[in-house]
Amino acid sequence: MTYFLDDIDKKILKILQEDARTPFSKIAKMLNLSESTIHIRIKRLRENGIIKGFYVDVDPEKIGYNVVAFVLIKADPKKYEQILKKIYEFKEVYEIFDVTGEYYALLKVRVKSREELATILDKIGNMDGVTSTYTMFVLRTIKEMKTIDFT
Repeated sequence: MTYFLDDIDKKILKILQEDARTPFSKIAKMLNLSESTIHIRIKRLRENGIIKGFYVDVDPEKIGYNVVAFVLIKADPKKYEQILKKIYEFKEVYEIFDVTGEYYALLKVRVKSREELATILDKIGNMDGVTSTYTMFVLRTIKEMKTIDFT
């Protein structure tokens, strides 16, 4: 089900995406609304799952996680769910997508070195039910959005 966002909701979300620590009082002043209105709207956005949480956006490269790869997986269909559950627990795997086409899943892996990448690829490739993998090593990131543009 799609949730309808009015212009005020969109403005609140835009402000929070820029800085999730923005006080309700400041948002209220920026939008010429009462602080209680902002509080109620943000509460409703959270209850409806529009706002999933408030996070610190850490630059992984600044702390040494500068090796990124995308890994495609083919698997035995009978073991696919078990494979996903195991891979979900790997701290090196940041995103998992169930995809269509020749491969079953797409993983985004982030590690500190090529050696760590080789280790995680070996773990995945040797899992019971994984029939093959295809890895794409990221040379550079051109665009990576973490916000939604409401315009």
